[in-house]
Amino acid sequence: MTSAPVHLAVYDTYADWETGHTTAWLARAGHEIRTVGPTGNPVRTLAGVRIQPDTALADLRPEDSSLLILTGADLWDTGDDLAPFARKAREFLAAGVPVAAICGATAGLAREGLLDDRAHTSAAPFYLAATGYKGAGHYVDADAVTDADGLLVTAGPTEPVAFAREVFRLLGVYEGEVLDAWYRLFHDSDPEAYAVLEAAAR
Repeated sequence: MTSAPVHLAVYDTYADWETGHTTAWLARAGHEIRTVGPTGNPVRTLAGVRIQPDTALADLRPEDSSLLILTGADLWDTGDDLAPFARKAREFLAAGVPVAAICGATAGLAREGLLDDRAHTSAAPFYLAATGYKGAGHYVDADAVTDADGLLVTAGPTEPVAFAREVFRLLGVYEGEVLDAWYRLFHDSDPEAYAVLEAAAR
């Protein structure tokens, strides 16, 4: 894989379950996954897992990345500690580099004004409305949403598989019936989908 790395934002109270499908299958497809923290210091996920970031947020440049993934965390709703990640997302989108946000990270983007004119989803409309954002008219009641310009993926906390599906589509990891089969296997436990994936792998 010759593309730039995918960057996974990590911070204290990071929701462990929300990006596991996304990062594991991106890595299996050949994408390098690099973690980016508030600083170079270790962080602890909600489960207490210690992660040593590969780089600090201040050192991350959009031109060095294929995608920025922002995961939910309690800190998105308890203060402004993670606001710098939303500002970094603004830099990425302005540079034409995609961003994928799930759960509380969508509220962070809403506060930054990044959802005011883009199709998006989240945990629920009222959750984003509490941020005071102006994008309620662009809210889509769906498991995961990619906006029209193909630069922003959003999803709620209960949809890690749909979130991964949209990221895979965005980066061209899986397409068509193979993408559909991957989703049916991991979301619906559809045994027939496995045969499609096996055939594609061959």
